Amino acid sequence: MFVQEEKIFAGKVLKIHICTVDGTEWLEEVTEDTTVEKLKEKCLKHYVHGNLEDPKTLTHHKLIHAATERVLTDTKTVADENLKDKDVLLLIKKRPPPTAPKMADVSSDEKKKQDNKAPDKDAILKATANLSTRHTDRTVTQHNIRDFQTELRKILVSLIEVAQKLLALNPDAVELFKKANAMLDEDEEDRVDETALQQLTEMGFPESRAIKALRLNHMSVTQAMEWLIEHVDDPSVDTPLPGQDSSGAAGATAAATPGPSASASASASAFLSSQSSTDESSRQDELTEIFKRIRRKREFRPDSRAVIALMEMGFDEKEVIDALRVNNNQQDAACEWLLGDRKPSPEDLDKGIDTNSPLFQAILENPVVQLGLTNPKTLLAFEDMLENPLNSTQWMNDPETGPVMLQISRIFQTLNRT
Repeated sequence: MFVQEEKIFAGKVLKIHICTVDGTEWLEEVTEDTTVEKLKEKCLKHYVHGNLEDPKTLTHHKLIHAATERVLTDTKTVADENLKDKDVLLLIKKRPPPTAPKMADVSSDEKKKQDNKAPDKDAILKATANLSTRHTDRTVTQHNIRDFQTELRKILVSLIEVAQKLLALNPDAVELFKKANAMLDEDEEDRVDETALQQLTEMGFPESRAIKALRLNHMSVTQAMEWLIEHVDDPSVDTPLPGQDSSGAAGATAAATPGPSASASASASAFLSSQSSTDESSRQDELTEIFKRIRRKREFRPDSRAVIALMEMGFDEKEVIDALRVNNNQQDAACEWLLGDRKPSPEDLDKGIDTNSPLFQAILENPVVQLGLTNPKTLLAFEDMLENPLNSTQWMNDPETGPVMLQISRIFQTLNRT
């Protein structure tokens, strides 16, 4: 009678699907008040066919709820674990805990770590105490690894002076000078960047205005656009630059009409003609001064946006302009220059290389360079690269000036390595 009452008041019977790692599957019937430990014992008896000789077998296994990946707690009941009818449980053997290392193993591991440990400063000094000392000035070594672009400007300044004197020695100096001026005019005509011009005309600016803006702003589309917007109501906006015809006829009269950078050249030619009775050395000096005046006439135009951005950081306007001039209008490089040691200085830009240095002597002794220095176009190329270093690639690809630039580069690289 007692047994029957127990059965009557027993919990709901659930059918649980049990799986093992080797693929064995079966159903276990349990009531909701059955503990997980009892369920695990029933599963193990079924799995090992009733043989549980090792009492640790029960503690070495665990039940996992497949749907939620939960490990079931042995002390909780089926109802506490919220198991439902036909739920799937995995019977898995627990991983054994790692065995503690023996004292002998610990000692050997520590010894290995000590053997593989990097030496400290004292150990290095002790091991190298008997070695001979070699004095190496790392500062000088680093200084000798010079940057070609940095040195090229100094080389060009010195070569320009040599080329000017060579032209002055020529009895046809005046004619050569006029030829250089004409080539300069043609170069100014040809230097309009077609891509930049197309961008401005597509924005709606007239072609003549766009060309004028580009020439005034060194082919910078951004600066040219700002200039066009600022001068849109300027009555003289369509006035051509000195020596240029708005109809495009300037190219045909370039040799007769002075270009934008040749106004000093015309007076120089007249001056040279009127002084034909002066001696040779005087003519050399005058021609050198004339070329210097032409170069000074080319004013540096800083990027207005870069100026504003750098001044907002707290730098003085003069410092900002100097930084942009030294770094070819590159804002990031100018900022680093302002924050650093400010080398080279703006004054260094007009300094040439030491004329007695092995590098300069090797350049002057090169036959290709010697021949190129007698060509007015080479002088023009040097002047243009001083004004705009970005044009170096253009002159490297020129059939007349390219070989000269190539020889200068090769000589520099050869001496720099040695």
